[in-house]
Amino acid sequence: MFAIKEARFLAQDIKLFRIEAPRIARRRQAGQFVIVRVHEHGERIPLTIADSDAEEGTVTIVVQGVGKTTRLLNMLEAGDAVCDIVGPLGEASEVEGIGTVVVIGGGVGTAIAYPTAVAMKQAGNHVISIVGARTSDLIILEDEVRAASSELFVMTDDGSYGEHGFVTQKLQQLIDQGVPIDRVLAIGPVPMMRAVAETTRPAGIKTIVSLNPIMVDGTGMCGGCRVTVGGESKFACVDGPEFDAHEVDFKTLMQRNALYRQQEQAELAQIADDPDRCERELAPCRLQQQHPEVGQRVGQTTD
Repeated sequence: MFAIKEARFLAQDIKLFRIEAPRIARRRQAGQFVIVRVHEHGERIPLTIADSDAEEGTVTIVVQGVGKTTRLLNMLEAGDAVCDIVGPLGEASEVEGIGTVVVIGGGVGTAIAYPTAVAMKQAGNHVISIVGARTSDLIILEDEVRAASSELFVMTDDGSYGEHGFVTQKLQQLIDQGVPIDRVLAIGPVPMMRAVAETTRPAGIKTIVSLNPIMVDGTGMCGGCRVTVGGESKFACVDGPEFDAHEVDFKTLMQRNALYRQQEQAELAQIADDPDRCERELAPCRLQQQHPEVGQRVGQTTD
């Protein structure tokens, strides 16, 4: 079992967790993720590491409750624990001093973009961050991203906060103004990442997208995150999650991303019909109850 040291909502259905996982905290790099299992019979879900503290021995993840397991996870509080957390997994972000980098986070994708913004600024780059959400209530980690950026632009679809419009509109504005952009990194909903790719394509700006949103089990075994990149078949979890946006076949990706929608809706419907089911599924892990020492060793790292 892995203790939750902090749990707080950043916005509606979006919750930050700081979890005790010292070996992961020491090894993680920007762009990598962990696999979390809420209870011993639960599914494995991949979640990007938003931050870590090696001295404290904790990793931070941000969870949007959209499906059954993420909603179960968001029911936990400080003092509770998750059954398993494994990592760090995935290829780290390519971080180097290249000049001006635009980091774009859409919705909960801001939490995924944040560690890369930090790493890029530490590498000596001029970091322009653009974060967006449908409305002001869904803007997260604004202060943290601002501290990690040379410039920050906040966009809301409804104009309730920051500037009115989409993140792609601000990106296009920067391009039209002749800002010398050396690289763009975009993380968020798949349609948003596709739109960013099409915005930068005419200007020939190298653009990277994180395909974390399409991952399922995080090992490459399920095939759910198979994606065509440059005409070759890749798996977002083991070959990525970051890829050249201009080589990603977004059309096929979006079709594949919808494969599990019917099953997820069925699970949510069952929870709606039986609210107590969530509480039952969050019962303590029997393995941990019988052998407490196992939780201190299992699933902490990929060593």
